[in-house]
Order: sequence, then structure tokens, then C-alpha cells
Amino acid sequence: MTKRRAMLRATTILVVRRDGRVAMGGDGQVTMGDVVMKHTAHKVRTLHHGSVLAGFAGAVADALTLFERFEAQLDKHHGQLRRAAVELAKDWRTDRFLRRLEAQLCVADTSGILVVNGDGEIIEPDGDFVAVGSGGPFAQSAAKALLDNTDLPAVEIVRKSMGIAASLCIYTNDQLTILELPGAPTTEGE
Repeated sequence: MTKRRAMLRATTILVVRRDGRVAMGGDGQVTMGDVVMKHTAHKVRTLHHGSVLAGFAGAVADALTLFERFEAQLDKHHGQLRRAAVELAKDWRTDRFLRRLEAQLCVADTSGILVVNGDGEIIEPDGDFVAVGSGGPFAQSAAKALLDNTDLPAVEIVRKSMGIAASLCIYTNDQLTILELPGAPTTEGE
């Protein structure tokens, strides 16, 4: 009989781009099985001298490893988001250690949004928004509705959409960290 690893469920990450500004938000909940282990985790951050936003869904240690690798690629390629993502995806597919990592990265700058997943694939969303994680579908639906029907700025769309996701997804809470390019971080509910 094999021992099952406790299932970690956590995270909703949402990124929205509007009017030359980009906002990314993440909730603070980390859950193991049916227990909330942490309420105030910070799953989004700025990289490359504050010019790139990155957020993760999945195993925390795996995501931190990917953050480090992605940031190294950003530095190597002078902040070029797409080039850094392609090089990270190549490494992810070919490196035995990286192939075992269970995480997704959302990365964005003012010119684009990308998702790099555990299969080493790069996905560029059709629109100016994307969400990953357990509450991702809720946050993404709310963001689409707000983008299509309001003039709210990106940061407010992220705030409201993440609030909706937190009200619907049991693995998402309302302890939000929201970052904006250009701009400073805001943390909700602390």
C-alpha cells in the first residue's frame, strides 16, 4: 500500500492589463487537506527591478524554485518577458529535477501576460486577463465581466474579482496581495 501525500490546495492568482497598467493579485490561503495552514501567504511579487509581476499556484517550494529560475532568465535576457519564459519552459521540459515541480507561474509586464505551466508550456491568453489556481475560474469570470462592462482600472478589477473568488472558492481567502505596474504593493485585510 502506498502512502498518499497530503494534497496541498491553495491559491488564486489573477492578472489584468488595462490602459497600459497591469495588476496582479493573489490570495493568502494555504490549505493542506481540510485544514487551513496559513492565511497570509504572499504568492505574487515583482521581479527584474520592479518591471515584471509574477505569481504562482501550486507547491510553494516548487514555485520558489521556478521564481529563481525565471528571474535568472529575466536577468540573462535583459528583462524580455517572452524570451525568459521560453527559456524557462525549455529548462522545465528538459531538466529532470524541474520536470517534477508542481506549479504554474503567471508572469506579466506592461506589454503582455503569460502562463508557464508544469508541462513546460507557455500560454498567452487571448484577452488582457488570466487566472490560475483553485479559484481561477471564478476570478477570471468576474474579471471578464468587469472588463467588458465597466471602466474600472486594472487594480480595482483585480481587487473585486479576487473578492468574488474568495466568496465562492473554499481554497481562496480575502487576505489579498495586489501588485501593480507601475506602482506599489497593497495588502488587503491585514
